[in-house]
Amino acid sequence: MTPNQLSSLHVPSDPRLSPDGTKVAFVVSTPNLEDDRYDRRIWVENEPFTSGPGDTAPRWSPDGSRLAFLRSTEGKPSQLAVIPVGGGEARVLTDFELGVEAVEWSPDGDSLVVVGLTYTDEWADLDEEERSRRPRRVTTVPYRYDNRGWTHDRKRHLWLVGLADGAEPRCLTPGDHDEESPAWSPDGKRIAFITDREVQSGLVSGNDVFELDLATGGTTQVTERGSWACVSYRPDGSLHLLGNRKSAHPVDSYLHRREEDGTLTDLTGHLDRGSVSLAAGPAAIRWNGQNAIIGLEDSGRFGVIEVQPDGTVDSLVGTDKVVTGFDQVDRRLVYSASTWDSPGEIVSDGTPLTNLNEADIALAVPQHFRVESDGHEIDVWVLLPDGDGKVPLLLNVHGGPASQYGFGFFDEFQVYAGAGYGVVACNPRGSSGRGKAHLEAVLGDGWGVADYADVTAAVDAALERYDRLDGERMGVMGGSYGGFMTGWIIGQEDRWQSAVVERALTSWNSFAGTSDIGGAFPENYLGVSYPDAWDYWWEKGPMSMAQNVTTPTLVLHSENDFRCPIEQAEQYFMALLRNGTTAEFIRFPGEGHEMSRSGKPRHRVERFEAILDWHARHLM
Repeated sequence: MTPNQLSSLHVPSDPRLSPDGTKVAFVVSTPNLEDDRYDRRIWVENEPFTSGPGDTAPRWSPDGSRLAFLRSTEGKPSQLAVIPVGGGEARVLTDFELGVEAVEWSPDGDSLVVVGLTYTDEWADLDEEERSRRPRRVTTVPYRYDNRGWTHDRKRHLWLVGLADGAEPRCLTPGDHDEESPAWSPDGKRIAFITDREVQSGLVSGNDVFELDLATGGTTQVTERGSWACVSYRPDGSLHLLGNRKSAHPVDSYLHRREEDGTLTDLTGHLDRGSVSLAAGPAAIRWNGQNAIIGLEDSGRFGVIEVQPDGTVDSLVGTDKVVTGFDQVDRRLVYSASTWDSPGEIVSDGTPLTNLNEADIALAVPQHFRVESDGHEIDVWVLLPDGDGKVPLLLNVHGGPASQYGFGFFDEFQVYAGAGYGVVACNPRGSSGRGKAHLEAVLGDGWGVADYADVTAAVDAALERYDRLDGERMGVMGGSYGGFMTGWIIGQEDRWQSAVVERALTSWNSFAGTSDIGGAFPENYLGVSYPDAWDYWWEKGPMSMAQNVTTPTLVLHSENDFRCPIEQAEQYFMALLRNGTTAEFIRFPGEGHEMSRSGKPRHRVERFEAILDWHARHLM
């Protein structure tokens, strides 16, 4: 695979079945290199249904006659639109200046709830020139958020949108807070949602689940604070939550039922596997009668399970793939999933419904094995290019660290293998998908110790198993936490001939004050709080050992990255130059932390070209 073949990848997501289960609507997204955007259209069954180019989030009306969705045109924010399924033009129902982020039908089909974005009073009546000029008075954190931009000047509230011509949206949750993930009760009298009403929000981990009474407009907190990813009502009205009663990151997400007395019953914690994954799609709960349908992450896979009210679990999808979305009606199960050789297809009851990715792209077959590291089992993947000669080894380290590599399609691995590298990847301790102990092994003194040992074990095992991997020509790279680990490795080893440190956490000390999650993330992982943590934080970051780096290093970063702000890269690059280390620094304007996955298509191609050029200079 080559970088320009990104435009040949068609990625389906968000499958939704009609109420009678006869049709499935889903989104297909394709990178458009010519126009430097993503073309997104809604399909129904196996045909395009909307014109795009910015259509997402299809939602069937309760009677199946209409389809609501979010439409973005000419780079403007998404708005709520509704289209008749039998034919006709889409009607846009909202005109929020900052757009709409979520939509759900009321049970009676007369209205919809959306998450609408509006400016706060201070900023509402200003023009764009004045908004860009005016000083920003900040009193809370986070005041900006990665992939969202400024957040202190706007609010995300629930709005009720009627279908009648001229009906004005009505704000359901006014106030100085934000809401997300709305879910209607079956009787249409309540809406559950996720919010954060903590006074020190941004400095304290976690979030809250509230319930809105439509008749009175009152809201009530219905569960203890935790780390909640989504909420849903069972058909009989019983509220269920996907998440964890522990608020501090990292956590695995389990299915919980709220009992009549307000207590929570954990239905899937006994599995010691989570149901939300950074490597898969959004959190979701679907229903088959009284049984919940949720995802399950396990050792590089993300499947689908059915959970009975007593916690009994049946696997519905569990093979070597990564499910990114699913739905079920009347026992018809549909899902979108990627496999090693496809970025995604829609599958209905085990049979492929689509054939979106027919392009003739040469791909390397990942080879999976496990290795023991300090008594822990680690999943490892190796991809080798065609041929039988020696090839440079290129170690990739994923971000998170509470994420995972796996059995799904990953364009990066294929591009690097296509360029002649032997790719090595693993899920060291700290990764998700292997249970609580594996996830939490890097907390405190384990940070940079347990994970470092596992990555080393994976590389050594790969060299032993595959004679084609050249131990004299090795490169290492990663983004976010993977960027941390890359800097951590080359600060302690000189056996690497090339490195790419991308969107990295290099200094905990400055990250704690500049990152959108800096208020709680350092303490969550390292277990020590400011100001007592200062020396410990420094010791646990790559900046503390940058003076040791001899490996030629390319530093990549996005200028609008608020998760790991670009000052992290600036500090690190300057330290390398002071050493006399061979180094370059590439900055991507207008991009955030997720640039490598969802940034502008041309930037993604240019990023690939820069990485391949750097490694070729030092490894080929």
